[in-house]
Amino acid sequence: MNYISLFFWPIFLIYIAYKIVRSVRIVHSQEVMIVERLGKYHETLHAGIHILIPFIDRVTYIHTLKEQAIEVQPQICITKDNVQVRVDGILYLKVLNPQFASYGIDDYVFASVQLAQTTMRAVLGTMDLDKTFEAREILNQRIVDVIEQAAEPWGIRVLRYEIQNIAPPKTVIDSMEKLKKAELDKKSSISLSEGDRDARINRSQGLKEEAINKSLGERQKRINEAEGRAKEIESIANATAMGISAIADSLATSEGLEAMKLQIAQNFIQQFVNLAKANTEVLLPIDLTNFHSIADSLSGVSKKKE
Repeated sequence: MNYISLFFWPIFLIYIAYKIVRSVRIVHSQEVMIVERLGKYHETLHAGIHILIPFIDRVTYIHTLKEQAIEVQPQICITKDNVQVRVDGILYLKVLNPQFASYGIDDYVFASVQLAQTTMRAVLGTMDLDKTFEAREILNQRIVDVIEQAAEPWGIRVLRYEIQNIAPPKTVIDSMEKLKKAELDKKSSISLSEGDRDARINRSQGLKEEAINKSLGERQKRINEAEGRAKEIESIANATAMGISAIADSLATSEGLEAMKLQIAQNFIQQFVNLAKANTEVLLPIDLTNFHSIADSLSGVSKKKE
């Protein structure tokens, strides 16, 4: 019996000392402790030093008030067009009410992850595969809204959700790559054909404008030439009229008539010289010995009238 007492009392004293030491609790910044007194919620301890009543007060939960990043494990989801995709993400949440987080749910982290996965499966089931890559922001916001509504009694707040990867099967990826390549080839062909069409249109418009400019230039050229010839004819006619008028005035005098005969004689001799070529016989119906009568006959003037 003495041996039992010697073994029991030291252990009991150590336990009492341990409880007394544990009654002094230091809470770090961005942490809280939930204290129960005799099994019932008593208070929430924030940053600082606190003294509890040994054997009566007990710290049951410790929560961090920092933002927590929780990894959501990959899961298989089926899209609206019956394609299986592997999706994972990161869930960001924060404890706002430590009391609700302690007593509102057993494990708020596990519950939030499970809710995020089920919501992801439900949302992806309403979308085609090609839309899921474009609608990441919509998916993230839908998951945040659903968890936010369910997590209000849990004393937590879901800040955001980020999808990390959306991985369809390799066969689907190969088909999508072929489809994308076909679309790119189609766009390339369309662009080349449109470029060739535009080039032909530009060339035809250039040729058309060139032809119009040439025709306008040719028209203006002909107009200018016609105006030049008209002015030339007019000038010649005026000069001829003036010459004829001068000749008529000169012929009114005797000196003018003699001058006309002299001019006729010179022209006659010049034309005669042109006719008289080597090895050429010329028959003239006139008497060259009487040059005066020849001049009179060519001028149409008779001695009687003179």
